[in-house]
Amino acid sequence: MLRTVNRVLLALAGLVLLCLGGGVLAAGAGLDVPSWWPWDGRRDVLLSVADRERWRDEGWWWPSIIAGLAVLVLLALWWFCAQLRRSRLTEILVDSGDGEGSQLRGRALEGAIESEAESLDGVSRARVRLSGRRDQPTARVRLLLEPYASPAVTVARLASEAVAHGRDSAGLAALPAEARLKAAKHGATRVT
Repeated sequence: MLRTVNRVLLALAGLVLLCLGGGVLAAGAGLDVPSWWPWDGRRDVLLSVADRERWRDEGWWWPSIIAGLAVLVLLALWWFCAQLRRSRLTEILVDSGDGEGSQLRGRALEGAIESEAESLDGVSRARVRLSGRRDQPTARVRLLLEPYASPAVTVARLASEAVAHGRDSAGLAALPAEARLKAAKHGATRVT
């Protein structure tokens, strides 16, 4: 939910800035702009002579304004790039031992760990998501447990079997994993 709100607010802010910038460029180019637009002609300026000369004697004023705006633009670009970054790891760097590296698709390792986790006794469904860096991935495992399953035993077997086999098969030194457990809800059934 927060990710969606973040992206909607970013898109709205970008749209407002794009419209304002386009309007200023249109007015500066001499194109027709609405009558309510504050800058309506080719000779009109964003800052009047009085506004610009108010701080003219202060040598620090304009460099500090330009530096502040530059920092603001860099922060906005960083925020925008952070929105586009994927949270799911698409590939894992595997050391093949010959000085070269190979790549393993993240979905392939996720699928292998999921299928082995689902084969554990008491696990109804498993979902695995890899995140982190290509050479140091982390796993988030969600397990839907049957009512008879023991959470402690299931987590121990998950760590010693499914996650350990995934770590060993990818040739990773470590594969930290976070497991979230949820109990399956079964509806009442009629026994006759």
